[in-house]
Order: sequence, then C-alpha cells, then structure tokens
Amino acid sequence: MAKQSMIQREQKRRSLVDRYEKKRKIIKQKIKHTQSITERLLIQEELQKLPRNSSRCRLRNRCWLTGRSRGYYRDFGLSRHVLREMARECFLPGVTKSSW
Repeated sequence: MAKQSMIQREQKRRSLVDRYEKKRKIIKQKIKHTQSITERLLIQEELQKLPRNSSRCRLRNRCWLTGRSRGYYRDFGLSRHVLREMARECFLPGVTKSSW
C-alpha cells in the first residue's frame, strides 16, 4: 500500500491538470502562432506562471486499489501484484493463468 500522502498528492495533481487544461492549451496555441521571438518569450512567461503540477507530464499512473506506482498495467489500472491476485481469484474476466 502506498503512503496516503502520495495518493493525495497525485489526486491534487489530477485536479490541477483538469482545472488548467484549457488555459494551458490556449497559451500553447498562442506560442505556436506568433512570429516574433520577443512576443513568444512574453507568452512563454505567461505559461510559466501556471502551477507546475498543472502539467500533464507530472502525473504518475497508480494502481486504483493500492496506490502503487511501479508495475502498473494500463489495461486494468492495477499494479502487477494486485493483477496477479485478482486473476487467480477469477475477478478479471478473460484473464487466465498460463501453463505450458
């Protein structure tokens, strides 16, 4: 189980990303369509004034059950430990234990 503080921090980042997504997209469009370098730098400063945690690249995928960040399977939203347990107990449809 991950620390509660890490899980809370990640939830806060997700809410910030959702809140500033439109604003960030508009500013990036402005940067893309400007010609002069000085104007582009001014718009870049505007982008830097937004909170750092509002950037999508700062998000980290976490298991929805345990909060573990490593060994994350995107298809299920689970970490490898939980995926193995749930597959063994037949909680995941279509997932079978391989044997050869």
